[in-house]
Amino acid sequence: MGEIDKRNKLMEEPFTYILTKKATIIIYFNNKQIKVVKEIEAERLIKRLKDVENNILEVQLLLAKITGNFKHGNEKVNKKK
Repeated sequence: MGEIDKRNKLMEEPFTYILTKKATIIIYFNNKQIKVVKEIEAERLIKRLKDVENNILEVQLLLAKITGNFKHGNEKVNKKK
């Protein structure tokens, strides 16, 4: 995992998810909803999450991969002057 998470950001557990009754997965990043996974993709993700549920880093990595490239690090933070 060293090569994948060089800055150890996944150790902070930024990703969380909720599994709904309709087998839809809602993924959050720092308590903000960023993706909803439905149908076949959700079924595959649920299976993969169950396989690695005891390994927090693997769960975080799966959630990071499924969300895609949404955060580049160059976003501006709203600052009050």
